[in-house]
Amino acid sequence: MNEILSYYNDLLLLIRSNTLLKRKGAKKFIILAFFTSFSLQAATVHVGKNYPIKSIKKAISLAGKGDTILVHSGLYKEGNIVIDKKISLIGQGYPILDGEKKYEVLSIKADSVQVEGLKVIRSAYATLTDPCGIKVYNKNFVVIQNNILDDNFFGIYIQNGKNCIIKNNKLRAYAKEEQYLGNGIHCWQSDSIQIIGNTVQGHRDGIYLEFVSNSIIWRNISKDNIRYGLHFMISNDNAYITNIFMHNGAGVAVMYSNNVKMINNTFEENWGASVYGLLLKDISNSYISGNQFAKNTSAIYMDGGGKNLFEKNEFRSNGWGMQIQASSYDNVITQNNFEGNTFDMSTNGDLVLNKFHQNFWDKYEGYDLNRDGIGDVPYHPLSLFAVLTEQYPSVMLLFHSFMVMLIDKSEKILPSITPDNFVDNQPLMKRKNL
Repeated sequence: MNEILSYYNDLLLLIRSNTLLKRKGAKKFIILAFFTSFSLQAATVHVGKNYPIKSIKKAISLAGKGDTILVHSGLYKEGNIVIDKKISLIGQGYPILDGEKKYEVLSIKADSVQVEGLKVIRSAYATLTDPCGIKVYNKNFVVIQNNILDDNFFGIYIQNGKNCIIKNNKLRAYAKEEQYLGNGIHCWQSDSIQIIGNTVQGHRDGIYLEFVSNSIIWRNISKDNIRYGLHFMISNDNAYITNIFMHNGAGVAVMYSNNVKMINNTFEENWGASVYGLLLKDISNSYISGNQFAKNTSAIYMDGGGKNLFEKNEFRSNGWGMQIQASSYDNVITQNNFEGNTFDMSTNGDLVLNKFHQNFWDKYEGYDLNRDGIGDVPYHPLSLFAVLTEQYPSVMLLFHSFMVMLIDKSEKILPSITPDNFVDNQPLMKRKNL
């Protein structure tokens, strides 16, 4: 292969200098003959200031199916670069592809393309065409990995793709208002997408999925985004596992979706009015387990949907542990730890259609005479003050006052306003090791 590459580079040098043949059309003939001779073998085409080919677009035009284009370090301002054949575009030393705030930088319009090791910066801004750092148009088996994307409108965008991988990329944006910014990783009407090990910061939504199914979001860090760290819309049968969502404007939102697995994620320090660690809107038949919710205004806010299982989660130092609206039904909350939250639970109605079973509540003051680890007295996690605060937020001014503590104590002994069936009949005496 090295002999082929050496021959290829020498041939191109001779062609470019016009020393091999002077006749009209000879250059085109030699290039065609070369690619015909080696069409059965993938070649590596070098691009850079010290190589005969100095343009990425030129290298793509010369490359054959299955070839690798090796882009050496440097600054490349080539407008919109379109990959329309199965090739690998690999950067050495993170060459910079600069969209100059005028162009979508890299457009992928072929199956089985690999893009790796590039720094893609300064795409155009436009709300109608959604220009990106890297965008995949209706193609499959595309791999985008180990790239840096900086100051783009959208970062990486998969449109109607299948079996694509977005892995170990670093995405950063800087706008302060969401109308001037797109999402970091955006997938639309796609299937079997893998989003793994990326870091996304400063975008509108860190990761956004709409009409996406059978996909996995794993080991990503999404922080300091203007709106949501992760945003699902009408996306069924997906899983997000072991991700970190921190300091996002509104937390994480999963909406109008079914059969979603949310396992071992961290939701931390999402503070502010209408800000949640995790917002669940009309979610059904989903599994939420092993997650850490710490220092959020509301760890989980659930409105609508049902038949979800919440187990083995940690709720620590949040304003609200869970806000379960009356529209939610047949949810099971079991084997979770609630510690140091201002309010463990809250709701907006009298009807309770959910089950609480064997959770640890640090506010529980019951006893365990038979020492089986289960409290002998049921625990009502919904305090009267939480109910009042849900209806009249201004009463928070009275929090920790003697009168409020007295009312709450009385309510626990003789419940009158809080729903009777908002109860854990078997509260744990010790926190569960998760």
